[in-house]
Amino acid sequence: MGSNNITLPEHNCLLPHALRIPSLEKLVGKRVILASNSPRRKGILQTFGLAPEIVPSTFDETLPVSSFEDIHEYPVATATHKAVEVYEKLVQEHPDDAPDLVIGADTVVLTHPMPGLSSVLAEDTPFGPQDLLEKPVSKEDNLRMLLDLNGGVCEVVTGISLVYPVLEAPGYNIKSIEERTLVHFAENSRELLQSYAESGEGLDRAGGFAIQGLGGMLVRKVDGDYHNVVGFPAASFFKFLDLLLEEEPDFLAV
Repeated sequence: MGSNNITLPEHNCLLPHALRIPSLEKLVGKRVILASNSPRRKGILQTFGLAPEIVPSTFDETLPVSSFEDIHEYPVATATHKAVEVYEKLVQEHPDDAPDLVIGADTVVLTHPMPGLSSVLAEDTPFGPQDLLEKPVSKEDNLRMLLDLNGGVCEVVTGISLVYPVLEAPGYNIKSIEERTLVHFAENSRELLQSYAESGEGLDRAGGFAIQGLGGMLVRKVDGDYHNVVGFPAASFFKFLDLLLEEEPDFLAV
């Protein structure tokens, strides 16, 4: 008769070129999940040597923006819902092979930065309530969005939430950060903006542009983390892992 023993798969999320730093070495043999189907987030993490399993969240991103006193809390809340949903799903499906870490992320584009961001001069930027820039619904809408951004500044905010197991109820803990980056647009001609809108590249992007693609032609400079604008602030993420290792005894320990 065959053996009834079940051998769980060995998890290895680190790539050979990953730096030998505490936060990454702690992930050796751990089941790490990215709760996103974004090829950009996957690519950024792989650049720095981390190749998590991809388990996209099915969370419907319809949290009412008006319910947040600070609009910067919106992507953090969305990222948290994504990570928790995937964590609970995997624990239910594979209780003997539950994830050690689930990474949720959500990136939004806001119309202009809040007062107090030192990289923008008050006289150059109108301040007031910030609006969320969604994905354009058509090429015409994309052009309208780009005309509004032209020569101005928008703020890109990514919320990252980490879910990991702990012994206390409900069986997991959540830790979150946010990263903010300012994108300064050049004074582009209408012809260039029209051509970019017609390319269709911006249709699948919040704010209507992809800085890592053709949309880079529209941008004058970036204040902050470039990778954040692409979709995942890797530097802050890895520093956050280091901080949790130092300050949270249960982090990656269960």
